[in-house]
Amino acid sequence: MNELVSLQSFNTFGLNVNAFKIETAHSKGELCTYWKDAIQQKLPVLILGGGSNVLFTDEAFKGIVIRNMISGIKITENEQYWDLHIGAGENWHKLIETLLEKKIYGLENLALIPGNVGSAPIQNIGAYGKEFKDVCTYVDVIELDNGHVHRLSNEECMFGYRDSIFKHQYQQGFAIIAVGIQLSKEWKPILTYGELAKLSSDSITPKDIFDKVCHMRSNKLPNPEIVGNAGSFFKNPIIDKQLAQSIKDEFPLCPQYVQSEGVKLAAGWLIDQCGLKGHQIGGAAVHTKQALVLINKENQATGEDIVKLATYIRKKVLERFGVNLEPEVRFISQYGEIDSVDAIS
Repeated sequence: MNELVSLQSFNTFGLNVNAFKIETAHSKGELCTYWKDAIQQKLPVLILGGGSNVLFTDEAFKGIVIRNMISGIKITENEQYWDLHIGAGENWHKLIETLLEKKIYGLENLALIPGNVGSAPIQNIGAYGKEFKDVCTYVDVIELDNGHVHRLSNEECMFGYRDSIFKHQYQQGFAIIAVGIQLSKEWKPILTYGELAKLSSDSITPKDIFDKVCHMRSNKLPNPEIVGNAGSFFKNPIIDKQLAQSIKDEFPLCPQYVQSEGVKLAAGWLIDQCGLKGHQIGGAAVHTKQALVLINKENQATGEDIVKLATYIRKKVLERFGVNLEPEVRFISQYGEIDSVDAIS
């Protein structure tokens, strides 16, 4: 296993990193086989979907990467709902396009989020007033050493803001193979965020929302096929009401959203107020249109450059606002996933 293989086309940052081996699994049996092979060889294993939410921090991953490409879309319905069973390897955005063509609505606010379906529950992806947990009925996970499949209900997934049980108890030795989604036939638009709030709920259609979300995302987020990035790099921080009020007193224009657990701030706004748009370290830079996005500028960045830039951003935001930013992106070292907060602290 001397010859390394490139992961450049399997991570949306487009970083020039390598692995010992890449396997592609199209079934749960293949997933388990590749996993067991790696364990027998005492090698680290990384299960990868679309590679849209990972940062390789080193020049090589010294193990085996298994691409989870289990496909399939099964749709059943009754008078009230459509019930979907979706393979983990299906592309998320293409799924929404397929459903729109079939006149199945309810995921439009989550359009153009990069990555595959299997990543949606891990991150509890969300955008423009909707989260994955709002539509999820179950997640099927496989125990890789014995092939046992566990079906976790929505409640058992312990969804939080960009969080779930799949980042904790089910992180090691398990893989998501499918998700269950339920969409109501009584469609109601969600128009609470961004330019959607300017639309009229009386005449709006699901296609209108889909088009508007695609337009908003395309305008502010660079296409990873052209400029390497992983979308939103940091989570929007949730802070206590007292700190939120003191920030509001000093910065009246600071966007704030009251949540049950505190007040959510816009991480991109905080970074922008620190004057960091366009700031560059090595080949890594803050995107000039959206400060929440870090880019691989002209394909010159290393994972180390991006870690250094994220560390600098976190330090500047803490100094100015007293708020600690946490990465949304998963950090993968040469031996496996590491704590992203520790890496930039």
